[in-house]
Amino acid sequence: MIPKDMRSRVLQEIREGRVATCVKLNLSDARVVEICALAGASCVWLDNEHVPNDWLNLEGMIRAARAGGIDSVVRVSKGSYSDYIRPFEAGATGVMVPHVANAEEARQIVGLTRFRPLGRRPLDGGNVDGAFCQISLTEYFRRSANEQFVILQIESVEALENVEEIAAVPGFEFLLFGVGDFAYQIGHPGEIGHPEVVAARRRIEQAAVRNGKHCMAVGYRPSAAELIERGYGIINFNSDVTALADSLRQSIHPYGPPEALEGADLNDVYALK
Repeated sequence: MIPKDMRSRVLQEIREGRVATCVKLNLSDARVVEICALAGASCVWLDNEHVPNDWLNLEGMIRAARAGGIDSVVRVSKGSYSDYIRPFEAGATGVMVPHVANAEEARQIVGLTRFRPLGRRPLDGGNVDGAFCQISLTEYFRRSANEQFVILQIESVEALENVEEIAAVPGFEFLLFGVGDFAYQIGHPGEIGHPEVVAARRRIEQAAVRNGKHCMAVGYRPSAAELIERGYGIINFNSDVTALADSLRQSIHPYGPPEALEGADLNDVYALK
């Protein structure tokens, strides 16, 4: 029997016909993870690609997610097999691999992150995901197969051209459209609504659905029904840094930008609050 805190909340919600919710974290504090759990997120996205996290710091954030009853997904650095499996061994539910370009690379990732017969992941049940050798190898393998997931990011023109072949590779669960990098690469930085970007999103959705995969969305918020119809399993609603910055701007400048208050008596202004 797989212990309750080793089951994937994201996969459970998808199996129940729901869309899981996610918050991306750039801050390296386990308390932020706790806040996300209390706010009702299904999972947190922890970053080892662009954020200077270390493994002990990540382990603490993963533990906070598990204690809060939510999943953690670690976007890995592209590197050795240890970079890909160590998040799982630390207790993360998912790993996200950036900048996947073709089907051969997708097969290599599956080979590194999945046990036989799908892959050749090295075995070590003495960590969190093996309950420190307190579950059988049978349960360890079952948990990996049924309660851990892999997300591949499609972020380039090359990857889009190969997305049908990538989606057909067995052994992973999600495709994530890296909308920011893709828009930048085609010469439309920040224009996530540009027709070429929208067309790329649709192509990725269709490739995923045809091959029994789910999509993860960033910066895309249609209705839940439309998300499910288009094959989405996870939607990332916000990030810690943008939520904090937006809240602080509203709190510090409730009457508009600072220049709008030039010449005003701030004591009088804030006395109105």
